[in-house]
Amino acid sequence: MQPAERSSSTDTSRAELVDEARTLESAIDVDPADVRRRAGRVVAQARRSDVPEALVWGLRTIAVLDRLEGDPAAAVALLDDALAVARRAGLPTLCAWVLASRSVTQLELGRTARARSDAAAALAVVDEHRARDAALDDLHARIQLQLAVMDHNAGRLVEAEARYRAVAREVEPGDPNFVRAANNLALVLVARTAYGEALRWAELAVDGATRLGPALRSWPYLTRALIEVQTGRLGDGLRDLERAARASEEAGQSPGEYYVEYAETMRELRLLPEAAAAGRRALEELVAAGGGLVEVDARISLAETLLLLGDAVGAAQQAQTARVRARAQRRPGAHDRAVLVAVRARVRAGDAGPADLAAVRRAAARLQRAGELGPAADAHLEGGRLAAALAMPRRAERHLVAAAALARRGPLSVRLRGRLAAALSGRLGGADDDVLRQCRAGLRDLARHRQALPTMELQALASGHGAQLGELGLEVMVRRGAPAAVLRWMEQTRAAALQARLPVAAPEPEGAQVASRAGAQASSPVGPDATGDRRAVRRSVIVADDELEADARRSAWLEDTADRVPTAGRVPSLATVRAALAGRVLVEYGRHGDRFVAVVVDGARARVVDLGPTAGEVADALHALVFALRRMVDPSSAAAADAARASADLRLVRLRAVLLEPLDLPPDAELVVVPVGVLHGAPWSALHDGPVALAPSAAAWLRTRERPAAPAGPVVLVAGPDLRGAQDEVEALRALHPGVRVLGAHDSHADAVVAAVADADLAHLACHGTLRSDNPMFSAVVLADGPVTVQELHRSGVAPRRLVLASCHSGADVAYEGDEVLGLVSAMLSRGTAGVVASIAAVPDVEVVDLMLALHRRLAAGQTMARALHGARGEIDRDIPAGFVNWCTFSAHGAA
Repeated sequence: MQPAERSSSTDTSRAELVDEARTLESAIDVDPADVRRRAGRVVAQARRSDVPEALVWGLRTIAVLDRLEGDPAAAVALLDDALAVARRAGLPTLCAWVLASRSVTQLELGRTARARSDAAAALAVVDEHRARDAALDDLHARIQLQLAVMDHNAGRLVEAEARYRAVAREVEPGDPNFVRAANNLALVLVARTAYGEALRWAELAVDGATRLGPALRSWPYLTRALIEVQTGRLGDGLRDLERAARASEEAGQSPGEYYVEYAETMRELRLLPEAAAAGRRALEELVAAGGGLVEVDARISLAETLLLLGDAVGAAQQAQTARVRARAQRRPGAHDRAVLVAVRARVRAGDAGPADLAAVRRAAARLQRAGELGPAADAHLEGGRLAAALAMPRRAERHLVAAAALARRGPLSVRLRGRLAAALSGRLGGADDDVLRQCRAGLRDLARHRQALPTMELQALASGHGAQLGELGLEVMVRRGAPAAVLRWMEQTRAAALQARLPVAAPEPEGAQVASRAGAQASSPVGPDATGDRRAVRRSVIVADDELEADARRSAWLEDTADRVPTAGRVPSLATVRAALAGRVLVEYGRHGDRFVAVVVDGARARVVDLGPTAGEVADALHALVFALRRMVDPSSAAAADAARASADLRLVRLRAVLLEPLDLPPDAELVVVPVGVLHGAPWSALHDGPVALAPSAAAWLRTRERPAAPAGPVVLVAGPDLRGAQDEVEALRALHPGVRVLGAHDSHADAVVAAVADADLAHLACHGTLRSDNPMFSAVVLADGPVTVQELHRSGVAPRRLVLASCHSGADVAYEGDEVLGLVSAMLSRGTAGVVASIAAVPDVEVVDLMLALHRRLAAGQTMARALHGARGEIDRDIPAGFVNWCTFSAHGAA
């Protein structure tokens, strides 16, 4: 009896071991670390007790964990071992499970052919045994899902969609396979631009995943975020990205795929430096995890971002690597997308030829056959442009017509490229009416999208999607020659973000702090007196950390914007502009291609002046001028100062000759100048002998005329810390104004300054300024408790009627594609400030005091900012370097 009892006990323990091994995988999503410990114990015991079934399940579980944790090569080795054990033991259904898992892992390694072979072999076994083993139903769904993924990655979207739908019908909504199928089906539908249905499937995937572990939960959040961002629901999309990041971190997964999706989102929003940083981070993570399919996608994504940033060399390198690896992985869709980016990079470098056109044509055809409509439209658009440049109009027309047709139902960026393709087609055929119709339709679509965005920064960046449409339309309008029509077109395509009515940020709870980057000292929290003031600035602990700056930006994007009033751009008529000028002359500049054009409006007439292909010459002159001015602020010697002055004079003469002399203006005329692009950085006061006021658009200048002077508005003078002469400056200015309030260098804390200047009739800030040309909303003025960024000031709603910024670079707003401008001056004007004086460059600290005294004497006498600055500049001794710099760099903005 004793031996039989031992045998029975042994059989029971073997069965228990097999049962435990079979259930290991189901707990991976809940506690992967515990599953790994248990699986290791099962494998060891199965080897000792010679239980092959338990050994196979245990090895397979560890392999799944290795794959999920970013080591697919180790997973394949374990699965090879498991498959050999299963075959020796004659366990065909276990062979199918292992083959299915190895197929997934081979695919992650980019071994597409091996992955498909394993999946087909597994499916054959399942089909043979499924009728006798209901447990194989789950495996059948998994394999079908895996085959769908392979179809998806190969660009066979029709086949992939059919398989995903079949799996979704086959399993219950709470099943992990349903979540995967619903998530991937949503991605296929996005590629087909069926956003409504895509969002419904993404919602089903999210709902199912919330009941599962974090390892599966992050992907549906990423997919839903992609759809939300592409359909204009920015806040929802960013929240889902954060949820995906948390779930990925909880699951211990490599964050590579999260960063790929985040980079895609940032690029869609035109936040290109952020997209590039996230793309590089994604690539680092994915390469460290073993590369594979997603690495190729990450390289293509990064190449597209680098191309938008103007780095054609870097884009070509990434695209070429992705092309080679996609071919090795037998992924024609990824290969063709990489080819497309590589050709764009060669076009940018001026090296593209007929061979590139042939490559684009082949890629476009394959992408279109595969159902990848967005990439196919891009390929046809690029083919059309390249064919036109190579003097092949018929080929160009075929490509452009195909691009326009494919892009009709895409996301905003794709639809706009479709409009661009149709406009270019019209241009080829000399059909100006068709060009304008497509440009107008695209810009209207862009305007609706822009109004849904929650910050001025995002709205300004979004305008870049329509930059080429604006230039094409302007080209037609200039050719037609009607000044009113040219002016109207320019006004439709510039400074639209400044017209949004964005909400004033509510104050932080007492002691709350938001991170900011610009500075090196810690600031105090908001005091009790700020809690009832909606204009309270969100103060910050100052740290050198780019992640904190990104957090501060996202906090603005995620704010509730329900109280924001979308406003259509108000385009003033020529008669309205002429009446408001009251003797002034409006000069509004535009650009199409490399040509500048100006509309000149005075009391008698309006005219269009083509300034010719001078864009490159102007940019070079401005760069050299700014360099010379910087040298003159602190020259190393008298000889260096003289050389810099000679260089500056030469550039000023050339800029006058190109930008103003062809306009044939009276030398003493008072100008309202609306620059475009690089011309925002020109020293306009030094280019014209009469008073000059700048504005982002004619409409923006008209709005500054609408704010009346406050009957008893205070004058506020603020001195910043560590600035030579700042305290003396505000003390000297105090005597010029009655009822003035002075905040000295030790008292100029941010909240006190904001509260004082918010409703001031005139505010003067004598403090250090820091320029962030890469991120102008994080340029800052330095106060007693640290820097206050443009973003903080804008969100606080600060808007004195007139503002003098005696700070370095305070007027150096940054121009973006789409004729938008961001910076401290534009932020103040958008909030309602009617007049600003600021400098486009560094200013001498002490010598600027005399200019400010002369300016304020005239302001106190009731002159406008433009006339007061003009008179004050006339008192400057331009023979000394510091005097010349001050004479050259300060400009007035607005009508006050």
